[in-house]
Amino acid sequence: MAFDNPLAGEIWSGKYRYNPATGVGDGSLEETWARVARALAEAEAPELRAVTRDRFEAALRDHRFLPAGRILAGAGTGRNVTLFNCFVMGRIPDDLGGIFRHVQEAAVTLQQGGGVGMDFSSIRPAGSAVKGVDAEASGPLSFMDVWDAMCRTILSAGQRRGAMMGCLRIDHPDIEAFIDAKRDGARLRNFNLSVLVTDAFMAALEADADWPLVFGGEARGSVRAADLWARLMRATYDAAEPGVIFIDRVNARNNLGYCETILASNPCGEQMLPPYGACLLGSINLARLVATPFQPGALLDEAGLRELTRTAVRMLDNVIDVSRYPLEPQETEAKAKRRIGLGVTGLADALVFCGVAYGSDRAVELTGRWLATIKREAYRASAGLAAEKGAFPLYDPAILARPNLAALDGETRELIARHGLRNGCLTSIAPTGTTSLLAGNVSSGIEPVFAYSYVRKVRQADGSRREEPVEDYALAVWKRLHGEAPPPQDIFVSAQTLTPEDHVRMQAAAQAQADSSISKTVNCPEEMAFDAFGDIYRLGWRSGCKGMTTYRPNAVTGSVLSVEPGGPTPAGPTPAGPVLAPRPEALEGATYKLVWPESAHAVYVTLNDTEADGVRRPFEIFINSKNMDHYAWTLGLTRMISAVFRRGGDVGFVAEELKAVFDPRGGAWLGGRYVPSLLAAIGGVIERHLVATGADPGADPEAPARATPGPRGQACCPRCGGFELIRKEGCDSCLSCGYSKCG
Repeated sequence: MAFDNPLAGEIWSGKYRYNPATGVGDGSLEETWARVARALAEAEAPELRAVTRDRFEAALRDHRFLPAGRILAGAGTGRNVTLFNCFVMGRIPDDLGGIFRHVQEAAVTLQQGGGVGMDFSSIRPAGSAVKGVDAEASGPLSFMDVWDAMCRTILSAGQRRGAMMGCLRIDHPDIEAFIDAKRDGARLRNFNLSVLVTDAFMAALEADADWPLVFGGEARGSVRAADLWARLMRATYDAAEPGVIFIDRVNARNNLGYCETILASNPCGEQMLPPYGACLLGSINLARLVATPFQPGALLDEAGLRELTRTAVRMLDNVIDVSRYPLEPQETEAKAKRRIGLGVTGLADALVFCGVAYGSDRAVELTGRWLATIKREAYRASAGLAAEKGAFPLYDPAILARPNLAALDGETRELIARHGLRNGCLTSIAPTGTTSLLAGNVSSGIEPVFAYSYVRKVRQADGSRREEPVEDYALAVWKRLHGEAPPPQDIFVSAQTLTPEDHVRMQAAAQAQADSSISKTVNCPEEMAFDAFGDIYRLGWRSGCKGMTTYRPNAVTGSVLSVEPGGPTPAGPTPAGPVLAPRPEALEGATYKLVWPESAHAVYVTLNDTEADGVRRPFEIFINSKNMDHYAWTLGLTRMISAVFRRGGDVGFVAEELKAVFDPRGGAWLGGRYVPSLLAAIGGVIERHLVATGADPGADPEAPARATPGPRGQACCPRCGGFELIRKEGCDSCLSCGYSKCG
């Protein structure tokens, strides 16, 4: 089939096409579907494989069912990779040897393509005594830095970005440091962070009580619950993290609560899992199930939805048997409970096709109806598989008393009572960033459409860029049917036009029908006041959500690899000479894009200024790039230059010194001038900035650097270097190149 847009073709070719150096690979998307269907049908009895393969391939055709990326990329290839997206690692022991064994286990899992989640609450807090060596513990955050460095190393060796979730209980003595950790723009960049919030804490918050901080059954202090909550809200307002997981609610509503305790979540929050828990993912594309989009009375094909759900459950169940597993405990856990994560994508587009605005009362009603259909049919299909192949090994009839099953209709419960269940948990809603792009840029998961159209900048072989329009699937269908007639604005709502309350209502409607959880981001406008923002997580709690994450554009995530120079002044004698000026809370500046021909990735130079008596002066510099080879010297350079800026006086010499640096391997021609090194080009950027702000009027106004200002405070994509990075489904995603952190 022809791809709906060029980006979909690039996604297929770069991420999901099997293209071995020798032998036969995928010549088309249809051949990819055939490969996956054939591989998954191998789990069937020989006499059923052909008919099952055809059934699976029919579900994949036209992007009606989207297996998660690990399945699309790995099934039937013979590669030593896992088909599971999600893992939670084992409980981390509080001893050095055990900690590093778990680092190794996480590395092996990441190497084979799985994202990992860890609960660091079992590691003793900083300052605790370490018996036998007369030392003090460094605390969980220092060990998280080790995991972060490991993940960065695994990332540099492979094609898929490593993804990790780090969790800490809200009663851990180091919780305040954990909450503030990602205010440092360079720390824990390979982690998403979530606080494990208990029912007891929420009760203390409602009662305005003090909250004890405890480790090993021993109280280590206390804090006013409202103050701790305010700190958490301020951190996520300023830096988009941490999120929250309502961990007691998660365990209370877990189907398998009779035989496991949920420890943490996978990187994007849709799968809450026990130690060594694993889950595989797939999504039904609701947008492809509306047969007459934009027509009066347009409805989703619910009969087709039921049939597709039954096929999807069988497909995902088969993955458990054909997949590799990075670790033996993960395989044991997966096969004992046979957990799957069936979800949806294209919800927002399906609503648009039916003439319904996302976030409206009717949207909430339809979301609940469609997802309830999937839930019911998934349980019936799993009961049918249990009758055919056997129930999952740890099945217990007591599961019928668990909340998700107690809410099922009588006929479905009777089927389960008669046959058992093949799968311990069945539904969750995962991020579908790149698979949704593959399906024609359909709206992701249950998120609203972020942008119905935008211009994608595509890098050419000569370093130049061409512009290419990209449209959301719903808008593309509208144009096919109605030409250039403007679409109805009351239906074509986007993430920018919705209120946070709209986001939460939709998430809560979906959560009521999901066994596990949901990957969703509540996008908030940058200008939103903190007082209005601070109640979003509590609204999610009151609405029945299991976890919450928000994103508000901010300075910290806008400089992903940056770090604030200087830091606290160490104790001791005051140094001779000028003292570094303290950093104000907010600074203005500019970001410049520098294209260095020898590098595949652009360099972004940010200079922030202070102003006194009408005179602007440079205060700090950050240098960002996807290229991590030079991270150490880049970080050192920014710290040293920022320190010079903050000491005051004439700083024009900084640009001159950098411009004099030559690279023995040769320089490059930029803007018609020969520049002897990348450092010299950075010096040229600094010089141009000094001229533009009046800080050094004698500098060369034609300083050699092909640098153009980028949007202030906007994050750049780590793959293509562009400024089209957005946050949705708990993941950073690039509108320009299709990169997804969780992809």
